[in-house]
Amino acid sequence: MPGLGRALLCSVLHNQSLSQAGGLVASHPGQRQDVGLDPGQSQWRQRLESLLAEGRKAGADLVEVFLERTDHIGVLAEHDTITSVSPAFGMGAGIRVFNGHRDGFVSTNDLSDAGLLLALDQALAMLNLERHSAAALQAFDGLQPLRDFAAGKEAWLLESPDLATSTAFLLQGTDRLQHHGKHLDVRRGSYSRDWQEVLVAASDGTFARDIRLHQSSGLSVLAADGEHRASIGRRYGSTDRPRDLQEWDVDASAQEVCTSAATMLYAKYVDGGQMPVVMANRFGGVIFHEACGHLLETTQVERGTTPFAEKVGETIAHPAVTAIDEGLSNGAFGSIAMDDEGMESQRTVLIENGVLKRFLSDRAGEMRTGHARTGSGRRQSHGFAAASRMRNTYIAAGPHKPDDLIRSIDQGLYCKSMGGGSVGATGQFNFSVEEGYLIENGQLGAPVKGATLIGEAKEVMPRISMCADDLDLAAGYCGSVSGSIFVTVGQPHIKVDSITVGGR
Repeated sequence: MPGLGRALLCSVLHNQSLSQAGGLVASHPGQRQDVGLDPGQSQWRQRLESLLAEGRKAGADLVEVFLERTDHIGVLAEHDTITSVSPAFGMGAGIRVFNGHRDGFVSTNDLSDAGLLLALDQALAMLNLERHSAAALQAFDGLQPLRDFAAGKEAWLLESPDLATSTAFLLQGTDRLQHHGKHLDVRRGSYSRDWQEVLVAASDGTFARDIRLHQSSGLSVLAADGEHRASIGRRYGSTDRPRDLQEWDVDASAQEVCTSAATMLYAKYVDGGQMPVVMANRFGGVIFHEACGHLLETTQVERGTTPFAEKVGETIAHPAVTAIDEGLSNGAFGSIAMDDEGMESQRTVLIENGVLKRFLSDRAGEMRTGHARTGSGRRQSHGFAAASRMRNTYIAAGPHKPDDLIRSIDQGLYCKSMGGGSVGATGQFNFSVEEGYLIENGQLGAPVKGATLIGEAKEVMPRISMCADDLDLAAGYCGSVSGSIFVTVGQPHIKVDSITVGGR
């Protein structure tokens, strides 16, 4: 389970779309895209109903088709130069067939009738099923009326920043880093924009369409002075906000990064040991996401790798902890109108006052574990089968002020910003602290670097004894069995009564 927060096109890329027959037709930059995946303007409904019926007649319990078009750009600025522009676009389909608790999945870029039937045949063959065989015929009642979550979103791609705008913002960012910083060996700015149109159809009648827009921007520096080093980065992300980049306060972000770098450059190395820790809000939530959140996905229940598999209704965390996963927060990086199986997004309480309430589940998870679907079936692209994945995942706000948590500790560590880390299959983790401070007699003390938080989810969760009232979220990327997806992590300031801190 790769960690979150890894380092991260413009209208000229709007050059292909899906025709009514399922092939490609040319369009011109700046024009509205052609019919795309909108069944109201194409023959997709009839074609998909025919395909699904073929799969059911072959004996499949359920057949699902995921269609997508994508348009991506990534831009990187280093110092005062744009060093990389990475455009990409694609389209394709993923076909999944279920029979009992088994499934077969095949993806294809051939969206002709023959190409889709070939992919269906290959998925059926994985389950020893075959079209035109003597298998008992399965009924298919047709698709339901389209649930069109894409309505009103058709212009988002044209409204998002063009290449000139995005490069101008990044060069402004690296310039402001130079203005605010000292001893900077490296100055970087990055921007990415991902546009996706999806259409999902399944033989249980599911028929839904959506358009998604994700944008991410960030600044980072490496400061160096002799033997002293400090590496600091900040990333921001949103969904469904075409003008988000234009509203970015580049100067404030550059100042924040440079202030942190200057503070940490000459910080002393921390002495390790077992101690209480206060973790800041926003990206501090990466530890809950990685160490605990993945263990509450039904993919882990299926594999037998979560220690919480039989713990629903039992206490697994301190009563101060309530944890939520949802896809509804306006503009949050992990928000989705519907998941990649066509189910509308929802709010899922995972842990309430320390008690495990439910797991995140997708279609396969529900079939194999009995845990009801939660609108959490997600995938990177049509090249992956959907799996139960997180969306916006966070520890809920509590009754305290952040200073209350710090004042409650005589000797400990304050983690203002988290860096990268690693997580084991059953929740063992270690995460570096990008910016940290000693806590001495209830007050913040000297900055320290080199700290690493080490622990295991089932041991640490009962030790989160205080949550502040300043919940905030941060954008990230999460890699797992169904690829890399957009997510949000978050929490208020939290106090962990005791955790192992690795030092130099």
